[in-house]
Amino acid sequence: MIKEEIQKALKNANLSGALTRFSEAYVISRKKIYEGLDFEALREQIASSKSYTADHLDELVNQFIKSATDNGAKVFFTQNPDEVRNYIIELAKKNNVKSVVKSKSMATEEIHLNKYLQEAGIEVNETDLGEWIIQLAGQRPSHMVLPAIHLTRHDVSDVFTKKVEPIEPDISRMVKFARKHLRRKFMTADMGITGANIAIAETGTLVVCTNEGNARLTMALPKIHVAVVGVEKLVAKIEDTFPILRTLARSATVQIITSYVSFVNAQTEHTDGSKKELHIVLFDNNRSKIAKDPLFKQTFQCIRCASCLNVCPVFRIIGGHVFGRVYTGGIGTILTAWTEGLKASKDIQGLCIQCGNCAKVCPGKINIPDLILELRKKLAKEEGLNFKTKAIYSVVNNRKLFHTMLRTASKLQKPFEKQGFIRHLPFFLSELTEQRSLPAIADVAFRDRFKNIKQPKSDRKAVFYAGCLIDFAYPEIGEALVKLLNTAGIEVLFPEEQTCCGAPARYSGVMDVAANNSKQNVKALLSLNAEYIVSACPTCTVALKKQFIKDLIDQGYKEDVIKKAQEVSTKAIDASALINKLIKEGKINFKKSNEQTFTYHDPCHLIRSLNIYMEPRESLQSSGLKLIEMFESDTCCGMGGSYSLKFPEISGIILKRKLENIKKTGVKLVCTDCPGCVMQIRGGVDKEGLDIQVKHSLDILIERLQSNNEK
Repeated sequence: MIKEEIQKALKNANLSGALTRFSEAYVISRKKIYEGLDFEALREQIASSKSYTADHLDELVNQFIKSATDNGAKVFFTQNPDEVRNYIIELAKKNNVKSVVKSKSMATEEIHLNKYLQEAGIEVNETDLGEWIIQLAGQRPSHMVLPAIHLTRHDVSDVFTKKVEPIEPDISRMVKFARKHLRRKFMTADMGITGANIAIAETGTLVVCTNEGNARLTMALPKIHVAVVGVEKLVAKIEDTFPILRTLARSATVQIITSYVSFVNAQTEHTDGSKKELHIVLFDNNRSKIAKDPLFKQTFQCIRCASCLNVCPVFRIIGGHVFGRVYTGGIGTILTAWTEGLKASKDIQGLCIQCGNCAKVCPGKINIPDLILELRKKLAKEEGLNFKTKAIYSVVNNRKLFHTMLRTASKLQKPFEKQGFIRHLPFFLSELTEQRSLPAIADVAFRDRFKNIKQPKSDRKAVFYAGCLIDFAYPEIGEALVKLLNTAGIEVLFPEEQTCCGAPARYSGVMDVAANNSKQNVKALLSLNAEYIVSACPTCTVALKKQFIKDLIDQGYKEDVIKKAQEVSTKAIDASALINKLIKEGKINFKKSNEQTFTYHDPCHLIRSLNIYMEPRESLQSSGLKLIEMFESDTCCGMGGSYSLKFPEISGIILKRKLENIKKTGVKLVCTDCPGCVMQIRGGVDKEGLDIQVKHSLDILIERLQSNNEK
């Protein structure tokens, strides 16, 4: 089913075009709008105040109810979405409500309120322009802030023409057209329903942020105002609202602040002198369970800005109708699992490529990729593994068998291999080579080559953790690292018992396999005493520094095993950082030569998980290369480990975009520090027949070092 939805989205050029244009503009504008502000300090404040909400939820709910009631509002608190719908419908019937206007409420989307109101014979009109368009089109929002972003002006014109009256696809005319029709709805509505961005417990105040002013009309004109608010919108005090207001519009729509910020905390007088009824429906729908979960309580820090969607390379290709349900994108996947049930998130959680873009821009400081991994763990544990998956991971769990099979594959690939690439695969595997060529497995693995590398003896030693790709596909990268470290006076050790870092299992939620890999590697890497444990693959470095410890704790391993993993973490360093350090210390030198231009692709785990950005650039430039930055250098290349095998159609489009950005620089050399990114980009370059070299930085550095030594 998900594959069919993906294919449908990929055929919609308007969808990807609109989302891509917005995403490109968003990244540039967001950077400008935050100039002069300490984003990290703001997000720390938001994370702190919203974490307090999760930890004191019952207390703040009771405080809000008392404060709002004292202000004259009628507050109804419930755990159950059915009770929310029943309360509003009964209220409407009691007051003979015939028509309702709505504004600013994802919470009502979550409980499908419109459907139930209409079934009760009540006319419902969305009044936010995007929501109204979506309502007329019979669709659901594709984005939490920009619900109709997937539609072009021609699409909107068609919707208005079919559902209201003919109108040309002119944006200014259509806006005036919408304003004219919606004003009539405001004037005749008996009830207004909104949501709220923030609910302040100490004062019983609702904060509603809008750009069109429709929420104010919805609250002001009808005699009854109903606000439907999830308990996660609570904050303790008014001071907690300020960091949210400073980041919400900047992160959502790259504005300094929304056009209208309304604080609502009392009944107002209606035009006929009567008091307007203010009803606040505060509801839970499993949110209190989220608050009690030590990991998932992070989701309380979400301010619904949708910045995670705006920077997601997958979302901008397939949109929210595929990547999401009521709530969309990465954060939507997590919210779906809790509000609709874990199984409801089964298909969409797999769409996350784990690039980490979302975590870096989230004003609530939510680690969305990690939470999605937790969902995968839960699904794998709850549903178990099918026979095929069990068979694959039983092989990965057996180091000797795994390595034997890879060596055998290097012989069996010969009919398909040419010039180091596999460009075509037969039958159902053909999809894997449509967008890129695959690397051939090396005739001689690095672990076998290492035995023949002659090294000078040294008191300074480094253990090299190769990872699967360097060991069996790109052994030359490993050889380059050994020679560079030898030049700096460091002897390299290679424990043969090392195996896969566990990433394929880990990112699929199969934690017993990942933990077993972690345990095997910890034992192997500590079997030799060294100053450093070095990896030239950022994914592996992240495993060494962070994931091994998490895996072993997650699977209940003994304290002594976990302490050994912590020792590995302390010694672990990415090759890009170590080589840069050695160059700065004068241990590795390059003779200046004619400058060759290059561009650099930032591997996702290197820049976002390890916070390494300038080091590889500095190292390459010190060797005499001239950097020409590409657009979106830090955007995922589409590899994502096994993601490119699960969703080659999405991976291929992300790759194509990366190649276009590379071509625009005019360079003939692309450098990166991840063998997976080398595999992806080099495979795409080969497939397109481009005259561009794609190399791991270590390969380039050793080439220039060797030629200089010869001189």
